[in-house]
Amino acid sequence: MRSILLSGGSGKRLWPLSNDSRSKQFLKVLRNPEGRPESMVQRVWRQLGQSGLASEALVATSLPQVEILTAQLGDDVKLIVEPERRDTFPAIALAASYLYSVESVSLHETIAVLPVDPFVEKEFFDVLATLPDLLDKSGADLALMGVVPTYPSEKYGYIIPENTSSENKESNRNSKFYDDKQDRYVNVAKFQEKPCESDAAAMIEQAALWNCGVFAFKLGYLINLLIDMELPIQYDEMLKQYGRLHKISFDYQVVEQASHIIAVPYDGYWKDLGTWNTLTEEMNAPIVGKGWITADSTNTHLINELNIPVAILGLSDIVVAVSPDGILVSDKDASPRIKEIVKHEDQRPMYEERRWGCYRVLDYTRNEGGDEVLTKRICISPERNLSYQYHRLRNEVWTVVSGTGELILDGVSRMVRQGDTVIIDRGMLHSVKAFSELEIIEVQIGSQLIEEDIVRVATQWQDIVKTYVKHA
Repeated sequence: MRSILLSGGSGKRLWPLSNDSRSKQFLKVLRNPEGRPESMVQRVWRQLGQSGLASEALVATSLPQVEILTAQLGDDVKLIVEPERRDTFPAIALAASYLYSVESVSLHETIAVLPVDPFVEKEFFDVLATLPDLLDKSGADLALMGVVPTYPSEKYGYIIPENTSSENKESNRNSKFYDDKQDRYVNVAKFQEKPCESDAAAMIEQAALWNCGVFAFKLGYLINLLIDMELPIQYDEMLKQYGRLHKISFDYQVVEQASHIIAVPYDGYWKDLGTWNTLTEEMNAPIVGKGWITADSTNTHLINELNIPVAILGLSDIVVAVSPDGILVSDKDASPRIKEIVKHEDQRPMYEERRWGCYRVLDYTRNEGGDEVLTKRICISPERNLSYQYHRLRNEVWTVVSGTGELILDGVSRMVRQGDTVIIDRGMLHSVKAFSELEIIEVQIGSQLIEEDIVRVATQWQDIVKTYVKHA
């Protein structure tokens, strides 16, 4: 079985920590078994590895997330990058064309698709591993995983099974749906998106399942569908024609059109950590970052990314989130409303993780001449390097605050250390590799200060040194 993890869009439901560059799955507010900070995507990748599934998995993502995925999962993770964001059907079709035409995966191979951020336990991946066998036994076009509901939620979609007798339904509920001697799946009749509470309760009585966005199919099923739609099945051609694919979800384009679908019940722990109130329920410490919460503040959480302390006194059932992008103080039950408040906010992200480390915007202004001036604190991890790049629209001045590294500036290599200053005019090629953790204050001055101004000519350090360094 091959797995495709979907890590696509951006969101602001966890503002101010989540933004257009850093989605919720990248926030390091959880803890791994050793007690170290861990993001949702790191947790899922760790669980895939423990289940023996990571080596056959890839991540389908968008270009803005490549750097942070590499930073959090490592250089070895296989990424399929959309040329532009076009919803889940194009993303899965692109990944399928890669598996078929580049890796020569068999058309009979099972492809499992899952979100990159489900909060689940090991048993979830045990059920995931049964999908290939159940597809073979059932002869279905698609196999879905459905979560056995614990309450009539209005937030989730529901998978409605084909009609069963009242006796069978009662037996299903009391025995986790099926006797152990039977195959653990049901035939799917239809789907229902986010019903009201009373309708959800009635669906649960009919043995309905929460739709958790996990499904599987044979690679040949999707490849033949692409052929029928007159879409390319070769990866290189799919990349070229990607812009003409309709922006549509896989659910609408494929799942709802399939003639035979089964659903496999997962009767275990599952949660969507998409809002501050649900996320804080899974945090094993009330404080992340610098600050204090008094003992009479019950069920209160503080997440602080700044290097200034925050104190919370006598306030219960609230969440306080602090980042360079802003400050949130909210009643936990009201916290999902933040998405509506900031949906039109278009401020550039003030903090980003990259494959080489991270940066934080310290200040932004416009000088008397009309140029923009931006100040960043850049932290480069040991043995990591910036790409060899130049800028069309800005000049930069670097001041090394701490650490040591090797600078390459227009083909000339030299050491840099604490106290050194580097002037980089527009058009000058430059890169730096950190020997120890390297901290740089960067001041940008130019007519337009945007990340798209970066023109990268090489990424790997050995390629930069071999190709571009001038040797005496």
